[in-house]
Amino acid sequence: MAEAWEATVLTLFPEMFPGPLGISLAGRALEAGIWRLDAVDIRGFARDKHRTVDDTPSGGGPGMVMRADVMAAAVDAVHPAQSLKPLIYLSPRGAPLTQARVRDLAAGPGVTLVCGRFEGLDERVIEARGMEEVSLGDFVLSGGEPAAIALLDAAVRLLPGVMGKEASGEDESFESGLLEYPHYTRPQIFEGREIPAVLTSGDHGKIKAWRRAMAEALTKERRPDLWGNFLKRKAKDSRQ
Repeated sequence: MAEAWEATVLTLFPEMFPGPLGISLAGRALEAGIWRLDAVDIRGFARDKHRTVDDTPSGGGPGMVMRADVMAAAVDAVHPAQSLKPLIYLSPRGAPLTQARVRDLAAGPGVTLVCGRFEGLDERVIEARGMEEVSLGDFVLSGGEPAAIALLDAAVRLLPGVMGKEASGEDESFESGLLEYPHYTRPQIFEGREIPAVLTSGDHGKIKAWRRAMAEALTKERRPDLWGNFLKRKAKDSRQ
C-alpha cells in the first residue's frame, strides 16, 4: 500500500479539525488511511504559564500579532528543515491558490499548514522559515483554519483512490484552464425548461463539442482573466 499523504496543521483551534474533512470523500479517505491529519495546538509552544502566543504590534496599531519565537518553536517541532513537504502560511496577501498548485500538492508527500489569527504572524518567522504564503481570494477570514480546510479538501480529492472515477475530475472547472460546462439530469422538463436536445441525442461527438463550446463561452463571460490565459496557452501550443 502506498504511503499516506500527510497533512499537519498548526492552529490555535485544533478542535476545528477534521471538521468537514471528516465526512464525504475526504472523511472516507481519512478513515481508509489514504491520508493522515494532525492538528497541532500552537499554544503548546508558548513559554509562559498563560500560554501567550501574541503581543501588541511594534509601531502601534490595532489588534495583536502572533509571536515569532512561539511560531518558530511550533514550526520546528512538526516541520524539520529537511522536510520535503511544503510549508504554507494561509494569508490574504499570499499568491492565489490555483488548481495547478493543488495538483502539485496532491502529487507530493503532504503539506504543513500554518493558520494565523489576529493581525497575522511576525514577519520575521515567515522569512526565517521560508513559508509559502497562499490566499484563497481577495477577502479576509477570521483565521487561517477555513482556508486550510478548503486547501486540504481540494488536494485530498485528487489523491489516488479518493474519487470513484479518476476521469470524474478531468472535466471540472480549472482542470483545462476553463470553467466547467453546465450539467443536467432528469426530469426532462423542469418548470418549462428542457434539457438541451444535444445531450439526449446519443451523439457523443456532438455532446463533447457542445460541452467544450459551453465551457469556453462561460469562461469568456464570467472569467475574462482565465479566458485570456487560455487563449495565450492555446496560441503557444499551436506554435510548437
